[in-house]
Amino acid sequence: MRSSKSQIPVFLLTGFLGAGKTTLLNRMLEDPALKNTALVINEFGLVPIDHDLVREGRERPMVTSAGCICCTIGSDLRSSLAELLEEQRKGEIPQIERVIVETTGLADPAPIINSLIPGGIQASAMSDHWVAKAFRLSGVITVIDAETIEPVLDAHPESLRQIAFADHGVITRSNQGDKAALQARLRQINPQLKLHDVDEDGFDPSSLIQLGSYSALGKGEDVVKWLQAESADDHDHHHHGHGHDHAHHGHHHDHDHDHDRNRHGDVLALALTSEKPLNAEALEQFLTILISSQKMSVLRIKGLVALDDDPASPAVIHSVQHRLYPTLRLDQWPEGWEGSRLVVIGSNLDEEALQRAFAQLIEANWQRDGQDD
Repeated sequence: MRSSKSQIPVFLLTGFLGAGKTTLLNRMLEDPALKNTALVINEFGLVPIDHDLVREGRERPMVTSAGCICCTIGSDLRSSLAELLEEQRKGEIPQIERVIVETTGLADPAPIINSLIPGGIQASAMSDHWVAKAFRLSGVITVIDAETIEPVLDAHPESLRQIAFADHGVITRSNQGDKAALQARLRQINPQLKLHDVDEDGFDPSSLIQLGSYSALGKGEDVVKWLQAESADDHDHHHHGHGHDHAHHGHHHDHDHDHDRNRHGDVLALALTSEKPLNAEALEQFLTILISSQKMSVLRIKGLVALDDDPASPAVIHSVQHRLYPTLRLDQWPEGWEGSRLVVIGSNLDEEALQRAFAQLIEANWQRDGQDD
């Protein structure tokens, strides 16, 4: 068995939806000190859009993982790491110096951590034993949006766990609110949390990557209990039909046996698709109405869409709660994409009404095209 010094360190990157994980990842992966970093992205939703927004270096391996994060993340993550080992053995990728695992913003870190620490989730395949020997969890990093963290903590217990399990807390938008009060609140949740501010001049992304072995001791008061409970429940998870059969890789996900829906507790992800370019003004009006809906609680909208002014340059759509970010344009479509695709994540989503409204948005473009002829 490898010694801890020869094991490849794994760093878990968490943070609630829209906190700024992708932006931080880009800064980390651009740092020359972090070259030969492999990235595994676990994305809730139907399209791993965040993967397409992360800049990929020419020599940097990247593996996406789009499995059901609620129960199968343990086996799915191990499978991704086993694939990295095999690719490295064959010489298909450079030697990996570290792995960063980015979780979905809705993820409870407990099952992910349990899949990587000794005594956690039991190995269910030989490759799991190889992964346990080759990798070790070295640190947990959580990104915290100072502007939205209080309402998020009140409504979503996953966000509290993300802070409680973390070694490092990276604060974004720190100019929003009382910074001292926020820091006190975070340390109340996790006394050992080391706080960083991305907007400070001295912030160094590589300082988040510290070697060692992860320990839950001394962090949030319930983390050890949560890990033990998660490990005890693992056997039950597999007997409820959430075992390896649902561990999918790449851009396909058929959880709930429905291509356009995916559920995580009370939160639903719904995909809206169009082969027809959309009008930018009509799309913005649709999104504005959606995020301000009183009946539906929309947590996040993200996607890549073709706009009729330049369909070859896809627009990146990104909304967090009631904030719609400015539209960015990519130079070209990512490989494998066909047509526009929006993923709406939230609770109390009226699927029929959303699909009908989106169809009307597309239909309006068809009518306009006919009038232009």
